[in-house]
Amino acid sequence: MPLPPSSRRVFLAATGAAAASVWIPRPVKGYAHTEVRAASLDDVGISKWEIDTPALCVDLDRLERNIAKMQAAVRKNGIATRPHAKTHKTAAIARLQLAAGAIGICTAKLGEAEALFAAGIEPLCMTTSNLSPRKIRRAMQLAKANRQFIQAVDAAGNARDLSAAAREAGVTADIVVDVAVGTRSGIPPGDDAVALAKLVDTLPNLKLRGLLSYDGGAQHVNGFAARKERALKGLEGNVETREAMKRAGLSTEIFSGGGTGTYSVQHLTPGFTDVQVGSYVFMDMQYLAIGSEDGDAVYKDFEPSLTVVATVLNNRFPGRLTTDAGAKALTLNVPRPGVVGEPGMDYNPGSDEFGVITFTEARRTYRMGDRIEMIVPHCDPVVNLYDQMYGVRGDKVEVVWPITARGRSQ
Repeated sequence: MPLPPSSRRVFLAATGAAAASVWIPRPVKGYAHTEVRAASLDDVGISKWEIDTPALCVDLDRLERNIAKMQAAVRKNGIATRPHAKTHKTAAIARLQLAAGAIGICTAKLGEAEALFAAGIEPLCMTTSNLSPRKIRRAMQLAKANRQFIQAVDAAGNARDLSAAAREAGVTADIVVDVAVGTRSGIPPGDDAVALAKLVDTLPNLKLRGLLSYDGGAQHVNGFAARKERALKGLEGNVETREAMKRAGLSTEIFSGGGTGTYSVQHLTPGFTDVQVGSYVFMDMQYLAIGSEDGDAVYKDFEPSLTVVATVLNNRFPGRLTTDAGAKALTLNVPRPGVVGEPGMDYNPGSDEFGVITFTEARRTYRMGDRIEMIVPHCDPVVNLYDQMYGVRGDKVEVVWPITARGRSQ
């Protein structure tokens, strides 16, 4: 849902003012020299306005504040974070999250888990079931190499296949049962879910660790009160399933779900252990539109740290600019990109290679070759379009991070 025009104008204007902060150099923790893309070393130390565009940039101060704020909030509420790497796909950011106190990192795909483990990230939980024989074998090889790898299952036949593959690989695989919230994935809560958990507990070479219950639909419900009600009510059946598992003597040490939109209420779910937050590190136009607890139409819990910098290619037509950042740089997700510092502009990335900005008024005159910056529509797919992101402090490039699991969709 788009931001109301008045709120959107205020937000983008404020974001533009914040972008003018002074650069104070200091080290970024959580990355090694080997993680800096060698081909981009010449970019370190330059202004972000000098980077070749389109360029994916992350404001390091905001990123660090977002991570710290999330950890402080869940610590106060007595739960933990298990951040989802499908958002950033970047080992350096996963390392920052773990250093701040996260108990593990989630991945949506096996390829993400493999790439992050190869980059040194070990406490990994894959939240999607692997069904094909090849993927199951790959997963068990990862489990053999990484004793902190956890896999999800939501069907009895798949559980038996996992057990057989684990025996073949000579490992005991850690397993969580994916108990559905809604209809996207997972086994429905209730007797069948408990029966599946019992089966996992009895199968050789599998170790039951608990259950996942992610409610993706609740994360973007507009308005805090409605979002809270949806998040808590949607998990009622899953809570009953967990309690039945516990009564049966089954492990419920993991009861994981939630996300950026519901992180502040999930501790009210009985037995809940950790939130699978993802977008909080970056934020985007979709999340900014869901509204804050204080009733503001803009979601203000976390700061937008991820932007795309583009170049103005054409200014020849009144009330219209063309940039070099189209759908291949920003995706076609809605709400559309927000132009930082220009609340009156509408950015349409509808062309493959070009973005079109229309406006009736602008805060300054734009020449061909000028740079312009956008808050992205939806951070997860935008990140997956780039090989690297530029970590900036103030307006200076401090580090260039390879996007470790970019394109790892299998």
